[in-house]
Amino acid sequence: MGGVADQPIRLLEPGLRTLPSGVERYTVRAGGLTAVWLRKGDELEVTDPEGLQLCEIAMFDVHGASCPELLRSGKTFSPKGISAALSQETAGSQRVKQALEEAEITITGSKVLQVFGRNNLAGAKEIFVAQDDGTCLVCAPSYTMKIERNIPPTDLVMFVHRSCPGITENNGLPEPLADPLIDLRINKATADTYEVKAGQYIQIIDVEGRECSDFQCFDNRQLALGVERCLDATNTRYIVGSAYPSPGLYAKFYDEDLNPVVEVIRDTCGRHDSFGVACTRKYYDDMGYPGHTNCSDNFNHVLKPYGVNPRGGWMAMNLFYNTNVDDKNQLYFDEPWSRPGDYVLMRAVKDLVCVSSACPCDIDAANGWNPTDIHVRVYDEKRLFSKAVAFRMTTDSEPELTKQTAFHDMTSAKTRNFGEYKGYWLANSFTNYGATEEYWACREGVAVADLSPLRKYEVCGPDAEILLQTCVTRDIKRLSDGQVVYTAMCYDTGGMIDDGTVYRFGPDNFRWIGGVDIGGIWLREQAKKRGLQVWIKRSTDQICNLQVQGPKSRFLLREILATLDNQTSVGQLGWFRFTTAKLAGVDNIPLLISRTGYTGELGFEVFCHPSHASQLWDVLWKSGQAYGIRPLGLEALDMLRVEAGLVFAEAEFCDQTDPFEAGIGFTVPLATKKDDFIGKQALMSRKASPQRRLVGLELNGKEPATAGDSVRVGRCQVGEITSSVRSPILGKNIALCRMNIGYSELGTTVEVGKLDGHQKRIPACVVRFPFYDPDKTRVRA
Repeated sequence: MGGVADQPIRLLEPGLRTLPSGVERYTVRAGGLTAVWLRKGDELEVTDPEGLQLCEIAMFDVHGASCPELLRSGKTFSPKGISAALSQETAGSQRVKQALEEAEITITGSKVLQVFGRNNLAGAKEIFVAQDDGTCLVCAPSYTMKIERNIPPTDLVMFVHRSCPGITENNGLPEPLADPLIDLRINKATADTYEVKAGQYIQIIDVEGRECSDFQCFDNRQLALGVERCLDATNTRYIVGSAYPSPGLYAKFYDEDLNPVVEVIRDTCGRHDSFGVACTRKYYDDMGYPGHTNCSDNFNHVLKPYGVNPRGGWMAMNLFYNTNVDDKNQLYFDEPWSRPGDYVLMRAVKDLVCVSSACPCDIDAANGWNPTDIHVRVYDEKRLFSKAVAFRMTTDSEPELTKQTAFHDMTSAKTRNFGEYKGYWLANSFTNYGATEEYWACREGVAVADLSPLRKYEVCGPDAEILLQTCVTRDIKRLSDGQVVYTAMCYDTGGMIDDGTVYRFGPDNFRWIGGVDIGGIWLREQAKKRGLQVWIKRSTDQICNLQVQGPKSRFLLREILATLDNQTSVGQLGWFRFTTAKLAGVDNIPLLISRTGYTGELGFEVFCHPSHASQLWDVLWKSGQAYGIRPLGLEALDMLRVEAGLVFAEAEFCDQTDPFEAGIGFTVPLATKKDDFIGKQALMSRKASPQRRLVGLELNGKEPATAGDSVRVGRCQVGEITSSVRSPILGKNIALCRMNIGYSELGTTVEVGKLDGHQKRIPACVVRFPFYDPDKTRVRA
């Protein structure tokens, strides 16, 4: 019932994107290039997902000669983009350069085809057929984007459709991170051992996705003496305070003596288990499958040559194994989250004997009912790999490793305490300062925070205003050039996609700055759906930004910035306005300055191209010493924004929360915005019959609330804590709470539930928020 006739209803699994046999997919990063070997008859398909991105394609025959005519005849050009990409020091560019040298291919004097670029729409596609065997290079040329208005370089996507599937297809593995010392395939339902030296790197790869791999290791020197000291999951959880170590501060696994054995460097899956043991004979016996192959017996077999005593169940690091604990403390599992090619990269802390399995379980969801292979690579200790996890914009997006912002060299010189924030490393707090001192610097002087991960999208074209007027709640038609507006973006249900700011540069040029990429993707989807002539280009990596906040921020910026006579000066810049400027005395460093922030203090955001980040930071830091400048980490920023009543995604709002419930109803001018916009009808209905409201709570005593705590009157839950901090300036514990409308009036007394929500309560009272400077006199100053 409900399905299409004669067609079974199937599960949707966008995370496991698979391609037909003989089809290969590659992402060509902006400013980068990809090399692929083509055979005669192979079809090359190149797509520009965001539009307006130039593409260079070079083709070389089997002798290394430049032959663009093997793909298409026509006008050719010099390989400016490819030459620039090969000159980069990135690992990808260096690998391509090395491969070209080995093939005796010279770029100098070669010719390329150019496609796309001017006026092509998002999703534009070109198809080429190889007339003979050869090496193909595809490049997405980059350039320095002007900070005030331009089109950023973006990624291309290429598919290779093989004329003879199977001849040139790879084995499903990602490219090696370097030349491997060990390249070991662990066939499904088996295990194997390998030895690594201290400092060497171990990469464990899930070849086809959703395949568990148990990992265990022993101190090789002690093992030679007959002493077994192996990785201990319980000790590890105790020391790091987490179910599973991840790249960053808490990345190490420990042995039975509490000594570190391996350190997690990269993890592209992010969902593993260290709760239980490798699968055992007993599990299959109890399930009715006596004699079933199991990881513990496989471990015993391959560890026997090392004199390791057999065990009925091996404690292990259960990579790609998706277990959890429910609210009744019951351990349960489901299919792994890992995708094809996902991997964990670890560094050996000491000389180790390691053992890895490809789990044989085919009777439940542990391996998605289909055991497959695991692959292990070991790399030299002299290699240097960045610490990273994988970030995906959407479920079926290509993974991107955690990036460093353009200011990372400067901030990392002041702290090692970084956390992953939506695909980037950001400082939590700074050494020799700490969150409280950073907070007071912003309240009393000036502080600088790196918020470059904010997502920026250029929205330009004849229908840009129409698109934004349709997709955000504010009235964009009322926006003047040089003005910024804070707004919500909603689904047709009224639930929020994101909050963010819209910058207007001209009649047809805007910039959307939000917290997540979904906002930009949503804009692109709506433009396509409505047939609008508008381009939405991701510019996050072309624009980095510092928040310069505090009552002395204007004095500092007025001292170091210069503006043209036809531009608004920093001293004259009004709230939610922006201007262009340059560093005084420093040529060719264009900046964009906006009177915005996320602290509730007088402040500015300073935007520049990443190539100018170090110069901007150095000038700010040097001149800021006279004003007591301090760096500002995420911990201090959270105190500031909660005091100011500023909302945060997945805390105060989500797609089940409308702007009124999120405390930003002022962004929905239903009475004055006459044009229709997505979610308008739902928001009118929700406003007329409100169920919840965001309120401020002041808690009695010194114990703080925690996000997710229930708020109760008697036994009845009437609200939920969304954010909470101990306010330094107020000397009180405060919280934001999504409250039932009947208990949202000022002065209402409630109780914050701890433990199970009933055994312990913190008395609290509904108060006005923002908690500090509720009339915003400071930020408007």
